[in-house]
Amino acid sequence: MALLTIDIGGTTIKYASFDNGKLSQKGSKDTPTTLEEFYKVLIRIKDEVSQKVKITGVAISSPGAVSKKDGVIYGASAIPYIHNFPIQAELEAKFELPVSMENDANCAALAEVAFGAGKEYDDLLFFVIGSGIGGSVVLNKKIRHGAHLMGGEFGYMLMNEHTLSENASPVQAARRYNEAQQASVSGKELFSLAENDENAKRIVDAIFDNLARAIFNLQYALDPEIVLLGGGISQADFLIPKLQEALKNVYDKVEIGTIMPKIAVCQFQNDANLIGAAADFLSEEKLNF
Repeated sequence: MALLTIDIGGTTIKYASFDNGKLSQKGSKDTPTTLEEFYKVLIRIKDEVSQKVKITGVAISSPGAVSKKDGVIYGASAIPYIHNFPIQAELEAKFELPVSMENDANCAALAEVAFGAGKEYDDLLFFVIGSGIGGSVVLNKKIRHGAHLMGGEFGYMLMNEHTLSENASPVQAARRYNEAQQASVSGKELFSLAENDENAKRIVDAIFDNLARAIFNLQYALDPEIVLLGGGISQADFLIPKLQEALKNVYDKVEIGTIMPKIAVCQFQNDANLIGAAADFLSEEKLNF
């Protein structure tokens, strides 16, 4: 069986066919500016992939708060026209195929649970570290969406005066450095500067301190087996050692704490949402991975 798996992004729609645990026929198209054109692009993608494989379902990764109950994408994103109406039913009618939909961060987590760094675990947390801090809660290998579809929105946690997203996002940290130093460095460049620049080092240390505090707190709130880290920074060799050092500092301050969180980086990067969307579809249809 082959699935058409689609990752809807603010600027690009990625797609591929998925069969026997592998992606093929990968491609991308610009994200349209209107709903009508959006539908046309998706149908063109289906027609393109169908020329080489027989598609039996469509698996979609989407921004926003995706409701499994009513097939509506709530919340907001860079694609306003996909929100607040029963879009899943509309897509099923246009594709003439069963369609699954899941939030993009949840899809990335499901990819790890099904095929990647989380496949040996039942309960885990997944952090996406980028322009903000997002994530997922996975309990018994299933996404915990929460009563208001806000499960895994770790970035909202208040850390002193600011949220975790404000304090621990490399993008937000670079913005603070640039404002203070009248510079124009990226989040990636900030980490390099921190080796010799005390101002940059102070901001970078705060990133790891805030991430460590959040992970430590969530360890004791939800008690996962492992915490997986995704996003661009997860490819950096220094991430795990620096974060382990920061976790040890927090651990030492909590005398009654006996559990040191287990952390690891994600296996999948650019293809995570495509793979996770397929895993979500297969799980809903109760089919084997």
